[in-house]
Amino acid sequence: MGRKKRPVYAIVAADTRSPRDGRYIEDLGRYSPLDEPASYELKGDRILHWLLDGAQPSETVKALLSREGIMLELHMRRKNRTEEEITSAVAAHKTARAEKAASSGKMTAEQRRVKAMKDEIKRAAERAAEAAKERAGMMAKAKEEAALMASASEANREASSRAAAAEQAEANAAQAAADAPVEASAQVVEDAAPVAEAAAVAEVAEVAEVAPEAPAAEEAAPVAEVAPEAPAAEEAAPVASPVASPVASPVASSEVAEVEVEVAAESAPDDEETKES
Repeated sequence: MGRKKRPVYAIVAADTRSPRDGRYIEDLGRYSPLDEPASYELKGDRILHWLLDGAQPSETVKALLSREGIMLELHMRRKNRTEEEITSAVAAHKTARAEKAASSGKMTAEQRRVKAMKDEIKRAAERAAEAAKERAGMMAKAKEEAALMASASEANREASSRAAAAEQAEANAAQAAADAPVEASAQVVEDAAPVAEAAAVAEVAEVAEVAPEAPAAEEAAPVAEVAPEAPAAEEAAPVASPVASPVASPVASSEVAEVEVEVAAESAPDDEETKES
């Protein structure tokens, strides 16, 4: 039964004298060992009938019957147990077998394929997470290097600006130091010009104050000696005024006026004496 490389076995009641694939008495089920897990279909009541009649199961069929609890039921019937006891014992046996099969971790081919797919997906996710982590580390390292380069360039720019500012300050200081003596000499020249002008004015003023007195005295003396009359005083006045006016200051003019007054006063007694004589 079945197909090539996928056998399916029939469970039958047959005469021991018949060959394996020969005539059989009754078909009692099917067994597919290549399924995951192995699958089988059994006619439990008919199998139990033949077992009670003395049929002997093969090793494989006996294992399948033990799994389904048919051999346990046969043993309890031979001991004349009640139906309730047999039913409860068979149910407990099946439950224990199911729990053991679940805990043993045996899987079908489909379950293995599903598990393999899940494992592959999990490994792919782990590889993707590792690659993402590596990329994140590389990006963080690149950002850190970029930040360091930016800070270094900023520091270089600041240092260059400070050096340029220092050089400009030094140049300004040198230019100021070079310009300071020229400005000082110009200031001294500018300050010396008013002083020279003031000294020249003062010197002219002194000359004007001193010069009129001597000529006036010299001229007054001849007038007082020679001129016997009042017209001599009138002649002395024009002689004294031209000498003092172009050079002397107002102070010198007042002194000349005083000299003329004195000359007139001196000439007046001479006139009186002349009149008396």
